[in-house]
Amino acid sequence: MALKTFVKISNINNLSDARYCAGMYVDLMGFNLENNHKDFVAPEKYKEITDWISGVAFVAEFETSHPDSILELVKSYPNLTSIEVKEEFHIKMLVNSGYGIIWKVDVKTLDDFDDLIAKAESYKNFDVVLHLSSDTLELDDAIISKIKSLASSCNVLLGFGIETKNITNIIDETNIKGICLKGGDEIKPGIRDFDELADILESLEIED
Repeated sequence: MALKTFVKISNINNLSDARYCAGMYVDLMGFNLENNHKDFVAPEKYKEITDWISGVAFVAEFETSHPDSILELVKSYPNLTSIEVKEEFHIKMLVNSGYGIIWKVDVKTLDDFDDLIAKAESYKNFDVVLHLSSDTLELDDAIISKIKSLASSCNVLLGFGIETKNITNIIDETNIKGICLKGGDEIKPGIRDFDELADILESLEIED
């Protein structure tokens, strides 16, 4: 079994999510490594989770940490392949770190897309993947057109507006690299409600 597109799952903080997503053949699992974040995963817990799964790559997720702190912290987390940051100015300090770089960028307006499109070639040249996030935008025709233009010049992971009913069309229309979904908390240890996550992943399954 495989999925129709690249899938990153953010904010993994429990073994239930990790094992389920690995079983669904997602490509990348993200772990928040900032100890003041509600989804922070300590090195011991990270090892406990990742020792149980295979066939998936791991990304360290940060929001405010300085690159110097980031590069020190990731030494305690084996088998990480990528680092995701939210501060654009941190990118230049990490591009030669040996890790893949993902920039999680919050887009609020069409003008935000125009700014990204203008710099898309530089992101591509530095192998920076854009993870598009938004709490305000909907995937209307204008936004989809902007995403398509951006994805034609650099690698884009879409992290908002994703629903079971629209995901296949969006992938086909925009030629994005893939999508970002979010993990969640266990109801209690070992028990997790996967309904929303499962619906989207199952809609992306390719039948053998």
